This record gives sequence, structure tokens and C-alpha cells, in this order.
Amino acid sequence: MTFNTLRTFMLLAALTALFIGVGYLIGGPGGAAIAFFIAAAMNVFAWWNSDKMVLRMHGAREITPDERDPGLRRYAEDTIALADRAGMPRPRVYVIDTPQPNAFATGRDPNNAAVAATTGLLSRLTREEVAGVMAHELAHVKNRDTLTMTVTATLAGAIGFLANFALFFGGNRGPGGLIGAIALAIFAPMAAGLVQMAISRSREYEADRVGAEIAGNPMSLAAALEKIERGARTTLNPAAERNPATAHMFIINPLNGQGADNLFSTHPSTANRIARLRQMGGAGRYPGGPWGEEGPWSRGPGGQDTSGRSAGHGGPWG
Repeated sequence: MTFNTLRTFMLLAALTALFIGVGYLIGGPGGAAIAFFIAAAMNVFAWWNSDKMVLRMHGAREITPDERDPGLRRYAEDTIALADRAGMPRPRVYVIDTPQPNAFATGRDPNNAAVAATTGLLSRLTREEVAGVMAHELAHVKNRDTLTMTVTATLAGAIGFLANFALFFGGNRGPGGLIGAIALAIFAPMAAGLVQMAISRSREYEADRVGAEIAGNPMSLAAALEKIERGARTTLNPAAERNPATAHMFIINPLNGQGADNLFSTHPSTANRIARLRQMGGAGRYPGGPWGEEGPWSRGPGGQDTSGRSAGHGGPWG
């Protein structure tokens, strides 16, 4: 077992223990037992349904082999080619109709994974940059981060719900009394959130590193992160705003940005991530990918592809 895997298990165990502790403070030993069974049921539910839940929340549409849009088809084919290059099972590929540039991956394991990019990302980034982003998301799948982050978000949200339940309905019946319920409502969600953020921030750095290796070019991912950061800070993502518990799954925080690393950021500083990637690129160990600099998703009048490339031929779909 790797250190990252062990750390993940420890963090998830801490969240589960916190969930049970909240249950104990609300209802004593009986409340702890109920909380334990709820936590177990939530873990199982998130295990089997994490990808469906998140994709539905964001209105994602799967790109299939009969996709008519040449740009979307090429994006899907490039993503599948990256998975083949990494020796991974081929994921389902989705697109989200929102102008904010962003992307995420979800699924309980590499055999049941899905990756999604927004139309804003496909329209603003070059083909090489999109490949870097999707390689980052495939790295999350390869490292089995997607399940961890989804289950963590589910448990963290449930802890916040229980804490508020203790405050408004527990009254003086719990072992800590009213003061304990107030403290619980304040500190339990904070502790759960810190654990969630710790998982997300460490995983982003590792996904950047592995993604750069998959794509063969750290500099393309660094350039993509710069563009996504600017776009995410100036363009609203309504679905993400309605579902803030999923924010840590995106490559860049789709909500309010942070200028530097801190305990209350779900993502590392984008500047720090870019600096690491540029340092990797400066080492000269990466041959680059087979994608050109121009963006294959540029559109002419009537939405026609103007990249000069043919679409839908010779790709992994046949």
C-alpha cells in the first residue's frame, strides 16, 4: 500500500469517526450506532452511484461514436487515445454545456470512469492544452481519486447536516447539552471540510504530475491551467454554484478563487501548480504529444469546424 493510499484511508476513517462522534453527541450510544450504519450506507451508495450523481447534477451529455459535431468527436477520440496511451480502460466521455472552462472526472474505479469537459474549455483551449487537461483527469482515474473525493464530499455534507440537526433539534438532550450542540454545529463541519480539502489539494498536485506524463507535455497543462483560472474567475458556472460540494472535483475551483494555498481552499494555488509543471517541463524529459498548437474546436460561420482537420476518421472509434 502506497503512502497516498494509506493517507486516504486514514482521512476517510477520520471522517467516518467524526460522523459517528456527531451521532453520539446527538443521541448517545444509540445515536453513534445509527450514525455508523448511515455512514456505511452512504459509502456504499456513493461507491455505486457517484458518477451518475455528479454527471446529472451538471447536465453532462455523453459523446457517443455517432456524434455529429466534429470538434466534440475529436475531443472524445483524443481522450480515448490518451487512455490507451496510459494503458487504462477507456472512460466514457462527456461534455457540459456551460461557458466556464473546466473539467472533472468521476466514477468508482478505472473500469467505471467518466471524464467531462465544458464547452467553454473546448472553445478556449488549443488541442494540445485540452489533451493536457484530459490527461490530468485520467490521472485522477488512474490514481483512484474520483471515488475518494466523492465519498469524502458525501460524508462531509452529512456531518454538516447532523451538526445542524443537533443544534436545532438536539437541545439539552445530548451529552454536551446546548453548549455542546452549538460547538458541534460550528466545529464538526469545519473539521470535515478540512479533511476534504486536504485530500483534494494533495491529489491535484499528483494528478498534475501523472497527467503531464500521460500527455507527454507539462507545458501544455500549465498553459491550460492559466486559461482555465482566468475563465473560472470571470465566468459563472450555475450548476457548480448550486452544487458546491462537487467543486473540489474540478481541475480548477469553479466557485470563488483563492490567491494562494490555505486551509480553506479546495485546490492548491494555481500559480504553484503552474510553477511545478514548468519545472517538470524544464527537465527536458517529455517528448510532447501528437497534437498541434491550433485549437480544433474553433468555429466559423454556422458553427462549422475551421481547423482544417478531418474528423471522425482513423480515430479509436474507427
